[in-house]
Amino acid sequence: MLELEEAVGRILAAVPTAAPECVSIGEADGRILAEGVRARIDLPIFDTSSMDGYALRSSEVTRASKEAPTRLKIIGRVAAGERWTGKIAENTCVRLFTGSPLPEGADAVVMQEDTNPVADEFVEVLDSVRPWENIRMQGEDVKKDSLLMDCGERLSAATLMLLAATGCASINVWKRPTVGLLATGSELVEAPMSLSAGQIFESNRIGLASVVKSVGGIPKIFAIATDTLSQTKRALNSALAECDILVTSGGVSVGEFDFIKPAVEAIGGSLDFWKVSIKPGRPFVFGKAQSKLLFGLPGNPVSAFVTFLLLVRPALLRWQGAKKVDLPASTAILAEPLNNPGGRRHFIRVRVDDAGEVHSAGTQASHILSSMAGANGLVDFPPNTSLARGVRVSVLRWS
Repeated sequence: MLELEEAVGRILAAVPTAAPECVSIGEADGRILAEGVRARIDLPIFDTSSMDGYALRSSEVTRASKEAPTRLKIIGRVAAGERWTGKIAENTCVRLFTGSPLPEGADAVVMQEDTNPVADEFVEVLDSVRPWENIRMQGEDVKKDSLLMDCGERLSAATLMLLAATGCASINVWKRPTVGLLATGSELVEAPMSLSAGQIFESNRIGLASVVKSVGGIPKIFAIATDTLSQTKRALNSALAECDILVTSGGVSVGEFDFIKPAVEAIGGSLDFWKVSIKPGRPFVFGKAQSKLLFGLPGNPVSAFVTFLLLVRPALLRWQGAKKVDLPASTAILAEPLNNPGGRRHFIRVRVDDAGEVHSAGTQASHILSSMAGANGLVDFPPNTSLARGVRVSVLRWS
């Protein structure tokens, strides 16, 4: 039985080299960069006003006040998107708006609120301004040719805005994997079908599809396979033909009706390992079939969800060329004592509240889906460990 870190290492070593593709920036949200991106221009691209007001020479208004205003002649008006070709001379100014290019000769902008227009030709300045006050300097945000994002970083709404502002229209990213999701179990039924005696509604595929999408994969849900070797083989062959990575749930233990392992071998696949020393989720299959990565998760919903987060999610990210593949972690304070009396490493479902305190999400049994739904993180507890209230712990987050 493997430790988690060794299992993840073996999985990542088996992930194929990512392949690039070019997409429009409008389709790149959540994608992972296949190359570094450098700025094509300065940001701002020229000196601009950060206020509605008047461009002037700051030295001419050093004594300006409400009691003794300085009068300047207005010799131009520049809206955003326009450019004024003149030059500010002694005792003159130019009317500007937020985003207007700074005219030649000016070194400051006085806010509109600190002025008093006199007819259409003059303005009284009621306060002094420092040199370069209320001006956004060319390149103060981003310098041309500077590295904006590196290869392997994931694009977000904010980074897409930055790239768009520098004139980027398309971008090279790593291709996304199509991830097949196959549930096995004769007891499973899809809603809204009626349940017969002994049947339950299947829930793993819909939840795992959400996680697949959250990390950039393309989920593809396949029909439920019943618990026979022949049906499991047919389902595997069919699904593998249509996806890059196949994730099954159920049928990975050692029971009489657990057919994933023999079915994989029967269709010519190979198994790397099938047990990981964690709770929930000890039975876990990893291997290859038809040159595709294959993951077999436990059927219990909580076990399926946790093993997907810990063992499958890193592979999906690495498949896309991501540098960071671990779940994001943050520290928080235990609001109550927690313990793991068992002999296996336990990923306990917790909820971090708005005050930054960690609470148990409820009963920790692997069939209790409500505590998974009520959780927003996992705490990694070593075997035979107890932690008191007030201890700071690391919480693994998936949202």
